[in-house]
Amino acid sequence: NSSESHNCAKSILTSDRLQVVVTLSEFFNETWEAANCANCLKNSSEGLSNSTEEFLDLFNKSLTCFEHNLQGQAIDLSPNNYTEVCKNCNETYTKLNDLYNHLQRLNRQGGESAHSAHLCIDVEDAMNITRKLWSRTFNCSLPCSDTVPVIAVSSFILFLPIVFYLSSFLHSKQKKRILILPKRIQSNANLVNIQEKYS
Repeated sequence: NSSESHNCAKSILTSDRLQVVVTLSEFFNETWEAANCANCLKNSSEGLSNSTEEFLDLFNKSLTCFEHNLQGQAIDLSPNNYTEVCKNCNETYTKLNDLYNHLQRLNRQGGESAHSAHLCIDVEDAMNITRKLWSRTFNCSLPCSDTVPVIAVSSFILFLPIVFYLSSFLHSKQKKRILILPKRIQSNANLVNIQEKYS
């Protein structure tokens, strides 16, 4: 039907009682938006953005590294015996983790796709899978780069009470004991002598 009238389109799309075409269209649109798929694409939606391609490439390299280092070890590995994976894949995983953190910061500012909010679900799921493998399955960990500032701040906070009590002790006025001699009433014997003198 070559007619472009609104009534014609409406009758075709909603001709059945379930309105399958409309329902499916709404479902796919909602899924696309909920998964933030546009955040993985270029502004014109011609293809994946450069940063997404770079991330997926590093993700594949990380998984390949995990698999390659596991093949060289025995099949019955104990949970804490993945030292080869941790040692050999540390550099690749660190690059992937740094890139993901960088993409998150970029995305909050509008990034390549000009859509703010979360990264697309493919990137987030890929990073979640990698982090789960790295930390839970292989029991690896990255050295924390913020160790020195954390120790410095913790030490400062721990010494605050000591400094406070020391300064309050040194700068407070010490109470000196001043003995005040009591004024005593003259003894009765002296009074009797005075009275006898005048009588």
